[in-house]
Amino acid sequence: MAEEAADVWQGWRAAAESALYGPEGFYRRPEGPAGHFRTSVHASPLYAAAVARLLCRMDEALGRPDTLDLVDMAAGRGELVTGVLAALPAEVAARTRAYAVEIAARPPDLDPGVTWLSEPPRPVTGLLFANEWLDNVPVEVAEVDTAGVPRRVMVRRDGTERLGEPVDGTEARWLDRWWPLPAEGGEGLRAEIGLPRDEAWAAVTGTLERGLAVAVDYAHTRGSRPPFGTLTGFREGRETAPVPDGSCDLTAHVALDACALPGARLLTQREALRALGITGARPSLELASTRPAEYLRALASAGEAAELTATGGLGDFGWLLQPVGVPDVLAGAAEDAATGA
Repeated sequence: MAEEAADVWQGWRAAAESALYGPEGFYRRPEGPAGHFRTSVHASPLYAAAVARLLCRMDEALGRPDTLDLVDMAAGRGELVTGVLAALPAEVAARTRAYAVEIAARPPDLDPGVTWLSEPPRPVTGLLFANEWLDNVPVEVAEVDTAGVPRRVMVRRDGTERLGEPVDGTEARWLDRWWPLPAEGGEGLRAEIGLPRDEAWAAVTGTLERGLAVAVDYAHTRGSRPPFGTLTGFREGRETAPVPDGSCDLTAHVALDACALPGARLLTQREALRALGITGARPSLELASTRPAEYLRALASAGEAAELTATGGLGDFGWLLQPVGVPDVLAGAAEDAATGA
């Protein structure tokens, strides 16, 4: 039976769905995502502190409701939601109802105040935060053949690929609008068909009654799509070939502009975190001579902030802000951060 399964040709969406989320899938393994790759959440507690500040701004915009919802999508082992709760002012934390949404089993040491779910709750009044979730929503891969026709890429469990049928229907229309592939001179060019991510994002933002949904991910926009796609794998901290056998993470960058609904705005992580007080500014040298221990702590914090906002690194991540029934709480501040004001 295992040999038969290995010989089955599937589109990348079905293959990745099984490899990541099936009964023995990568995301059900006990070590969790942190055992294989490092996100902004793992890079520094400053990240959770920034999300806590964002939740506080949302609390103000909502008029300080009796219950303030915090939903952590693709929660891993609860690292982000735990860090946000710890960083909140006591008065806000007392009113916060925290949810972690993840297919894996609840970690035994998670704060009992966090509700662990496999699907997002509804209705939500507050902040829904999806850090590196959409890149793991499986999608089909298309490749241009010798005749200039985009075809679905088929794959076996061992990662062997071949071209399948031409892309048609809603997927072809998505490609035409969001990731057009040239008919002439385009042989071998690839695209990841982001339609399932658009639908997934619309579904989770639909749980918001009032508040803000934020997606943070590796991203690209229509003017700068990568010509050969971005599908790749990660295993034990290293990038590897994407093989849909459950042994590695399978990820592809997100066309966040396609996901955006009316009223949404795209920022870089650098812009967003600076708007939330994460600047990476080095402490004064005077502090080193007057209060050396404090200086060393501030220097370490500045280094972590620099990593979170670095050009060519985590700072280039995209932030998709989708307010529902509230103003954009980062609007003015994010513009100031982008201009250096």
